[in-house]
Amino acid sequence: MSAETAERPAEEARLRRWRLVLGEAAEEGLSGPAGDGPALDADDLRMDACLAALYEPGERKGGLGASSPRVARWLGDIRAYFPASVVKVLQQDALERLNLTQMLLEPELLANVEPDVRLVATLLSLSRVLPSRTKDTARRVVRKVVEDLEKRLRRPMTQAVKGALSRAVRNRRPKPGEVNWDRTIRRNLRNYLPEKRTIVVEELHGHGRKRTSLADIVLCVDQSGSMAPSVVYSGVFGAVLASLRAVRTRMVVFDTAVVDLTAELKDPVDLLFGTQLGGGTDINAALAYCQTLVERPSRTILVLVTDLCEGGNVAQMRARAAQLVASGVNVICLLALSDDGAPAWDSKNAAAFAALGIPCFACTPDLFPSLMAAALQRQDVALWAARNDVVVTRAEEGRS
Repeated sequence: MSAETAERPAEEARLRRWRLVLGEAAEEGLSGPAGDGPALDADDLRMDACLAALYEPGERKGGLGASSPRVARWLGDIRAYFPASVVKVLQQDALERLNLTQMLLEPELLANVEPDVRLVATLLSLSRVLPSRTKDTARRVVRKVVEDLEKRLRRPMTQAVKGALSRAVRNRRPKPGEVNWDRTIRRNLRNYLPEKRTIVVEELHGHGRKRTSLADIVLCVDQSGSMAPSVVYSGVFGAVLASLRAVRTRMVVFDTAVVDLTAELKDPVDLLFGTQLGGGTDINAALAYCQTLVERPSRTILVLVTDLCEGGNVAQMRARAAQLVASGVNVICLLALSDDGAPAWDSKNAAAFAALGIPCFACTPDLFPSLMAAALQRQDVALWAARNDVVVTRAEEGRS
């Protein structure tokens, strides 16, 4: 076999991929070695039709949303021909480009959608207008995503918080169930008796325990539309934290109004449906409410999740933030808590917060447990961020 013959299948595969990416209009410019366009088999043609319905202009694009059966068929096709990660992108593009709200308003269509955090955020933003026949399906979709997130995030969150508190509070007279055997053995290795093959324990080391919570955590979350994925992750983390007796957790959401959802933390799905995504932003009012929750400033961590685009009184917002810091509260501002970073935020307010000693940065869900461990140990969050390649807003960045 000649080198030219061996290279032909690879070249044809490359042209085929470009043909699927660029669409039918590019076929003439992708002529193969024989002078013809890339050969598409039956599956390729179905994939091409799925992509054309979404991305090509003209009647084919507009036609996707013409009827529910057509949308249902398209949803089934993309799940059949593309991996789950690509399906989620296609669904999101369909919602944004074609305004296919019927995907979320009809249970038959919603049941075929691949669930993810963005879909949950969109469902929550539509929760007030979902038809009654769709609400049960919507809750099942949200619960599936929440349960998947909890499986992924609960263990690292629990380990990080318990580890931080155990290191912060040492118990030298532990009860049997509180003995930290790993630490106890390591601390008593000098008393090893070879002839008896045993260790004489002179001192016990236990996990930190107190009857009252060791720290208070307040999650204050902006529920304006731009913060939707952050609301979803915050709700899941809030539910996990609320299940830990060592900390006392409060959950507050706000737009122009402030709502305390602490009572809903036992079920993150109920909590998320208690939010109302969209509307304006009054961070000043939210901080004013959070001030009323602070009973032990030196043991309180306030995590403010917002892009700092204040619609209320900016001067008062900054003054309240300063009061919280001065009282001893450990205030951290997350410009986003999502996998996508922070697309936009108010740089002047972020710089003003930084000048007060409030670190401002976007945080991914995978890093949040480590962040909370650092905060519980009163570590320098800026140093934590540097170790984790997180970019923190500096005080001088907002100066004009």
